Amino acid sequence: MAAIPLWASILDYILGVVMWTLIGRFGMRLFLPEESRFFFSRFFIQVTDPLLRLFAPITPGFLIPPLVPLYVAWFFYMARFYLMPWLLGYSVMGMLSFPLEGEIAQGIAAFAALFTR
Repeated sequence: MAAIPLWASILDYILGVVMWTLIGRFGMRLFLPEESRFFFSRFFIQVTDPLLRLFAPITPGFLIPPLVPLYVAWFFYMARFYLMPWLLGYSVMGMLSFPLEGEIAQGIAAFAALFTR
């Protein structure tokens, strides 16, 4: 199996961080109001607001505001799941494992191994 090109890994990391930041904003909104002074909440709102404005023309009006970040995150997931394999020349869509999540999983496994010895 050939290694994933550096440009593809970088693009996937960027798309993955954006996707998980949008999901984080959705999660924060479950527990905190939009106008919360909590610094993590303010960070997620400040970082993701430009993306939500960018996607506003294709966001359905019937979505309640807390769901909008999750809706936009879905686009980034779909780009990672379908566009990335196509750019890499795979003949079957969805075959690219997500490098960002793979790295995180390896880190968690290595950390857990420290406590299971």
